Amino acid sequence: MTTSLGFHHIEINVRSLEVTKGFYDWLLPELGFSLFQKWENGFSYKTESSYLVFVQTEERYKDISFHRKRSGLNHLAFWAKSRAQIERLRVQLKKKNISFLYEDKFPFAGGENHYALFFEDPDRLKIEIVAPR
Repeated sequence: MTTSLGFHHIEINVRSLEVTKGFYDWLLPELGFSLFQKWENGFSYKTESSYLVFVQTEERYKDISFHRKRSGLNHLAFWAKSRAQIERLRVQLKKKNISFLYEDKFPFAGGENHYALFFEDPDRLKIEIVAPR
């Protein structure tokens, strides 16, 4: 049996599973993910070789909120199929009233050869969508 290199899975605890699911249920399929698992306290989306898991944070741990500038995870970056896909996602995000990060530098906030869109999920986890070169 051959295994792929890279991540097997990433698990993220969230403050509101319902809000998070509403956010990622439209975004992840746009990026090539498909629904993989669903249970009372979580859900996951997968690609061919890895999956992303979202789990409801236990009530006793909700007093400390996430911030990407603290130690730990800073952001998730996903591949887009093209620059055109990023433009389409940008329109959809605007319709959903999602605020953009670094909007004044779009689409090159990550550098002159890095075409990307930046925004936050409901828990303020930074999401980056990157176009291939």
